[in-house]
Amino acid sequence: MWLLLAAFCIGLARHSEGFEPLVDGWLSTLVLIVPAGVCWLAVAGSGRRRPELVLLALAMTAFATGNVVFVVALSRNAELAFPSYGDLGFICFYPFALTSVALAVRRELQGFRGTIWLDSLLGGLGASVVLSVLLEKVFAQAGGGPLEIAATLAYPLFDLLLLGTVVGVAAQQGRQLHRGWLPLVAGLAVFSAADIAFALRVSSGNYVVGTPMDALWGIGLALMAVWACGRPAADRQDHAERSVVLAVPALATFAGLVILAVASRRELSLFAVALAVLTLLAAAGRTQLAFRQLQRLGDLRRQASTDELTGLPNRRALTVGVTEHLRQVRPAGSAGDALLLLDLDRFKEVNDSLGHHTGDALLIQVGQRLRHQLRAGDLLARLGGDEFAVLLVDVSRSQAVAVATALRSRLAEPFTIDGTVLRTDVSIGLALAPEHGSDLTLLLRRADIAMYQAKRERDGSRVYSLSADDHGQRLRTINELHAALERGELILHFQPKLTLRDGQVRGVEALVRWDHPSRGLLYPDSFLGLVEDAGLMPQLTRAVLSAALDQAAAWRDQGRPLTVAVNLSGSSLSDDDLPSEVAALLAARGLPGAALQLEITEDFLMRDRDRARHILGVLREQGVEISVDDFGTGFSSLAYLRDLPVDELKLDRSFVFPMADDARAAALVTSTIGLAHSLGLRMVAEGVENAAALAELTRQGCDEAQGYYLLRPVPAAELEHWLDQREGQVAASERR
Repeated sequence: MWLLLAAFCIGLARHSEGFEPLVDGWLSTLVLIVPAGVCWLAVAGSGRRRPELVLLALAMTAFATGNVVFVVALSRNAELAFPSYGDLGFICFYPFALTSVALAVRRELQGFRGTIWLDSLLGGLGASVVLSVLLEKVFAQAGGGPLEIAATLAYPLFDLLLLGTVVGVAAQQGRQLHRGWLPLVAGLAVFSAADIAFALRVSSGNYVVGTPMDALWGIGLALMAVWACGRPAADRQDHAERSVVLAVPALATFAGLVILAVASRRELSLFAVALAVLTLLAAAGRTQLAFRQLQRLGDLRRQASTDELTGLPNRRALTVGVTEHLRQVRPAGSAGDALLLLDLDRFKEVNDSLGHHTGDALLIQVGQRLRHQLRAGDLLARLGGDEFAVLLVDVSRSQAVAVATALRSRLAEPFTIDGTVLRTDVSIGLALAPEHGSDLTLLLRRADIAMYQAKRERDGSRVYSLSADDHGQRLRTINELHAALERGELILHFQPKLTLRDGQVRGVEALVRWDHPSRGLLYPDSFLGLVEDAGLMPQLTRAVLSAALDQAAAWRDQGRPLTVAVNLSGSSLSDDDLPSEVAALLAARGLPGAALQLEITEDFLMRDRDRARHILGVLREQGVEISVDDFGTGFSSLAYLRDLPVDELKLDRSFVFPMADDARAAALVTSTIGLAHSLGLRMVAEGVENAAALAELTRQGCDEAQGYYLLRPVPAAELEHWLDQREGQVAASERR
């Protein structure tokens, strides 16, 4: 194809104007027929492109057929009537080609928004309005019969459509159409240029066969054949708009305005003026769409940097704002900045007990209070959940600490939400720039460490210090906890519960310990907080329950049916699947529900009373007993004792320990025992450290006692040895 085209171009350049059989006959015909044949060959492996390639092949075949008729007439020096069969072939090229391009563009840009198509239409109209003025002479020559007028007008009208299509498809290059489209765009452009040049020469009466212009049709068809042989992209690329896209509607609008300006000074055809008006109307519509898009982009940008709930800047906005601020060059000796990380204490309890609606309302009011407390230049953002961050600019350490104290005081004031008065505390961690870091990531990490320490120590706010940076240790410990659960390093120690009425031991409390491979035996206060933070409490609860019930089953097989009490956290008791898991564990070991007792705290009972009533009710139906641990230390109403299924109260050691020397403490113990008995509940005293306390509790009618005076928590084997000794002592005493 390309060799024939090269030979044809050389032949046109070397011979004079006029018909030359070899060049203007044979070569001219082959140059148009061969691209059509190439296109038909491409149809065979076209797949989903088959419809547009068939139409393009038909277009090329029709044009080549028209040229054959034209060449045969020239070779015989015969005059062709107008319109002739050759004109029919030429004209058929346009609808086939235009439909082919439309199908291809529709497939490539399927699913794209309307502005893409509008830009294409606008580009086509802009090109057409200019061309309509250039071809006015051609339109003016239309005359004769209806068929002659139709044929005369068909050429320039189709040229307008063809050029408009070229410009419209070229406009899509601004959205990264696949590069394989370039041959088609170039081929249509060359073909359009040949048509326009031919029409202008014919209208001027100076067209002659055998000039280099005759090669333009062959070049255009060859480029289209290259496109037909190409392969579409396997995956459509990201169609990001480029600035060149904006030039298309701008140039089209300019063209329409110029044509209307020219029409005001000299007479133009009504068709050209109508095209100019239509172009401006389309440009106005495109401008309106662009304005709406800009508004939408502005809204999206605000939404992307704004917290939806509170209306405060979000984490993204904090990242951008802090990063830009920290990059600014400052004069020597100027004050630094401070990043404050705020976390509400016990916010989950608000969500669990009062609902997420109340929690959201609380966060909104917290954000408003914080915003009103800060200066105009400070940046406040909500990071997510109940975490907020504040960037204080140009402050010293003492000023930052003072602001943190003021924020805590302001948030400590009561909130009123739907008639309910709520109080909340906040823990604040402070990191100073540049002292503690010069990038946001490091400052956030160190502020988080300080905030965690403030929460753990319950002292409100903390400034980061290197000595307190145990973040790496915490991560290592959490990883070790994962491994400990898998390897069974978490073990149980047991402490007996003595029945004061007859001196028998009918139950024990299971207490978890961590047999750490390098740090030795660790007590719960050194790792339970990390278990909660790492989300491992469900696994730990399952492991403790399994181990406790395994031991209960072993004791029952030995003829020692002891009830095992297990402490459960609030997060474990929030799991609706807990009753079914407990039932499965009991059934797997053949144990009755009475073999297990679950110890819970007052905080959980009051935090979500409805859920507690449901879960505890199901457990009670299985025979599992419920004990309230650390009774008397909570700040809740005693109404839950009436509403919830509870079997036992465990009086906290803080009441029992001073009982022998403090009359008021003894009075509290006496009244609490009376309260429990009046409600039909057992009373267990914790922290019994001496014989005097044990005797006094027995005298006051307490049901059970446990403490170091009786036995520390010990492994199961030691407990069994202690029980054997005690039973032996009791038996010897009875014999005496």
